[in-house]
Amino acid sequence: MIGQYAANILIGYLFGSVPTGLVVGYLWLRKDIRTVGSGKTGTTNVLRTAGKLAAGIVLLVDVSKGAVPALLGRYVFDDDGVAAAGAAAAIVGHVWPVFAGFRGGRGVASAFGGVLGLAPLVSLAFPVVALVLVVSTRYMSFMSVVGTPIAAGIVIALSLTGHLPGEFALYAAFAVLLVEYTHIPNIRRLLAGTEPRLGQGGDRPATG
Repeated sequence: MIGQYAANILIGYLFGSVPTGLVVGYLWLRKDIRTVGSGKTGTTNVLRTAGKLAAGIVLLVDVSKGAVPALLGRYVFDDDGVAAAGAAAAIVGHVWPVFAGFRGGRGVASAFGGVLGLAPLVSLAFPVVALVLVVSTRYMSFMSVVGTPIAAGIVIALSLTGHLPGEFALYAAFAVLLVEYTHIPNIRRLLAGTEPRLGQGGDRPATG
């Protein structure tokens, strides 16, 4: 059992550490994407600095980072706890990637990917929530800061009522804490009214 946990945590972390945004940034911009925009390697910064196609590629790969170890845990290791642990490790890998100097993204897409792999039907509601928040505010960070706790709350509620394994609630709690932590600079800018909306930001020096 411990060996299964260790194996999937390692798989999740290493897969999460694949620096998708960094690679795409070099292909599209010929430079380290962490030197522009928010300084992160996630979908939002890629969208602002490299465009929609590049951002779409990053989004798909980053979602798969959480989904793959979750699916491995469920169907290869046949253990919900192992699945949740691997998905959580993928978020850590995305935020602090060993292959990119421990400077990655903020973990939202990978966190969603974990839910997609753990509870596919439940995850279908999350893009709707995200779309409503983004369209109504035009703040990607607001969608992350508010939408992630909503998503986590749904998973935790379903776990507490016996519709999902308890390990999934632990995953959701871990994911929301990590995502909120990585968004502290965004939260400060949102409160100050200085956070850039969609279509703003662009190719500028990284600011945290």
